[in-house]
Amino acid sequence: MPRPKTPRSPSPEDPTAAEWRVLRVVWDHGPLAARDVLSHLEDETEWSASTVKTLLRRLVEKGHLKTRQVGNSFQYSAKRSPFGALRRAADQLLERAGGERTGSLLAYLVRSSELSDADLAELRELIQSKPEEETL
Repeated sequence: MPRPKTPRSPSPEDPTAAEWRVLRVVWDHGPLAARDVLSHLEDETEWSASTVKTLLRRLVEKGHLKTRQVGNSFQYSAKRSPFGALRRAADQLLERAGGERTGSLLAYLVRSSELSDADLAELRELIQSKPEEETL
């Protein structure tokens, strides 16, 4: 019998949409100084340096990033893994969708994602083993 899921309502530590953009840059390219984060975002946003610094400060306060002083600036690096943060966001999304719509939501995510052959193989294996897990 599957374990009941513990509700995961949003908390003040969860990143906002703008903070997610900054987190992705740090996960992909970090550790980075604020000016480097800004340079990675300048093509897709019109944020000022002070906006990026504010977002970085909030992410440090929320526990997603950590800082290290290098000369007269700070370098920002991830304190939490991308998977952990994304898993929490996914749990919240699935909870909001409700049980009856979960399959449709997952199908949409698969269709709209760029998946490697390895990703697809892992999904096939998971789907094939799912009925066995539910009968244990």
